[in-house]
Amino acid sequence: MALVVMDAGHGGANPGAVYNGRQEKDDALRLATAVGQILENNGVDVYYTRTSDIYESPSQKAQEGNAVQGDYFVSIHRNSSPYPNQYTGVESLVRNRYGEAARLAENINTRLEQVGFENQGVNERTDLAVLNQTQMPAVLLELGFINSDADNQLLDTRFQEIAGAVAEGILATVWSA
Repeated sequence: MALVVMDAGHGGANPGAVYNGRQEKDDALRLATAVGQILENNGVDVYYTRTSDIYESPSQKAQEGNAVQGDYFVSIHRNSSPYPNQYTGVESLVRNRYGEAARLAENINTRLEQVGFENQGVNERTDLAVLNQTQMPAVLLELGFINSDADNQLLDTRFQEIAGAVAEGILATVWSA
């Protein structure tokens, strides 16, 4: 069976984006853990880059994923914009817009759209360590804008459904590989 590396973005002294006391690192860890649990319940092996409030660099996380020979790498984050409530939705970042990582990203985004998020699409980013230093298909998921009250309300009220949507997107990719 596949091994999915679940990466909760940021951590420790690096809170990521912050809005009204809410910290990206906390949302990312809750989501990564919840998604991983669903994957494990469906027979997928999961390696977590962190399960507590610690910080490792994105390069360290990529190296961990490579060391455990993960089949997929999913990094969970929250987006942010210059002004509160400027944007909403989910966006997935991949190193290459074509191939397995993009298929994984599309599968996740489609299911998150069904839960109620605006789908901001799949976009290429070649400058992110967790995407360009991993030796497996890797997606950095920006799961809603932390400075969007609508996205936060959706995340808080439908948390388990959202974790399930991310997991379903991963499972659809794993099972069709």
